[in-house]
Amino acid sequence: MGDFLDLPTLIIIGVAVVVLLRLRSVLGTRTGNERPPSERIRKQDNAQDEKVVPLHPSTDPTSEEAEADRRNRKIEAEIERFSHGDEKLADGMAAIAAVDEEFSPKTFLEGAKSAYEMIITAFASGDRKTLKNLLEKEVYEGFEAAIVDREAQGHKVDFTFVGLPKIEMSGAELDKRIASVTIQFNAEVVSATRDEDGNLIEGNGDQVNVIADEWTFARNTRARDPNWKLVATNQLD
Repeated sequence: MGDFLDLPTLIIIGVAVVVLLRLRSVLGTRTGNERPPSERIRKQDNAQDEKVVPLHPSTDPTSEEAEADRRNRKIEAEIERFSHGDEKLADGMAAIAAVDEEFSPKTFLEGAKSAYEMIITAFASGDRKTLKNLLEKEVYEGFEAAIVDREAQGHKVDFTFVGLPKIEMSGAELDKRIASVTIQFNAEVVSATRDEDGNLIEGNGDQVNVIADEWTFARNTRARDPNWKLVATNQLD
């Protein structure tokens, strides 16, 4: 024991104690109330962020002007794409877009697809409520008259909408406040009309047929109602 605690060893122990005391005085002691490291880092980052000076303070990508510019470029690209080189059609779409901030050729075509499927399906099933919401008054009356005639004869339509392999704009016009867009639809459907005894009168319940229609939708651009309604129909050969 006495050999272990010799003079060199005691000197080393003394130096170590002095170093530990100095480190303790510099680093401090933990009290148990210290903030987590992540909180201290966030606080430092926030302090640095407050000192950052933007290089271009006048440029605001979310400003109204920037947003309007992005919309205009988007609409111009869509008009070029969906007008297919038809200058009159392009001018009509541009005129509508100028007075209707919600108008977009791409979005309109997507909405027209849904409307077409809803309308022809509602007509086949005799769903007057759906038709009334989507059709202009005179067009609705024509559809409703056909439904009444069909029901009076006891006929029923078995109908399945398959798809729309082709849809494109064929016309666009702004007449004062009334905007109108004409769409050509080539739809694939399965349709069979049967009498009250189930006998086939028209169509084929086992065959997909292609039907071609040209429909015109319109709306008052100054009206609060943003919805377009079907105002004219034409069955193509």
